[in-house]
Amino acid sequence: MVRLRVADVRGREAGFSLTELIVVIAMIGVLAALGLPQFMSYWRTSATTAAASELATAVNRARQLAISGNQNYCAEVSASSVRYRQNANATCTAGTIWTGTGTDGSGLINLANNMSVSGGPVVFTSLGAAALAGTFTVTNPNGGSRNVVVAASGRVSVQ
Repeated sequence: MVRLRVADVRGREAGFSLTELIVVIAMIGVLAALGLPQFMSYWRTSATTAAASELATAVNRARQLAISGNQNYCAEVSASSVRYRQNANATCTAGTIWTGTGTDGSGLINLANNMSVSGGPVVFTSLGAAALAGTFTVTNPNGGSRNVVVAASGRVSVQ
C-alpha cells in the first residue's frame, strides 16, 4: 500500500522540461529583438521632447521675470544652457546678467539630457510680449530635434 502511494505522487509531479523552457526563452528573445528599435526611437523622441519642454519652461520664466520686474528681460542660449539679461535692449546685446534660483555663478541655467540648443535670443517686455520673437531648436545628439517658438505675443510653444 505504501509503495503504491509513492508511485502515485511521483506520477502527479508537475514541471517544465528543459526543451519547453528553451523555447519560451527563445520566443522572449525574438520579441525583444523585434521591439528594441521601436523602443529606442521612442526613447530618443521622448528625451528630445522633454528637453524642449524644459527649455520652454526656462523661456517662460524670463517672461514672468519681465512682467513681475516691470522691465525687459532677454533669454539667450549658450550650448545647453540658458541665461537671462535684465534691462535688456531690443537686440539682447546689453543688460545685467540675472542670477537667482537655479543659476550657477555666471547666471547659466543648465538644461538636462545633454541636448544642444541653438537660436534666439528672445526679449520680453514688461507686458509679457516679445519685443524680439524667435525660435530655439533643441537637437538630440542621437538624432531628432524639436522647436521652441516664441510668438510676438509672448506665447511660448513646443513644436
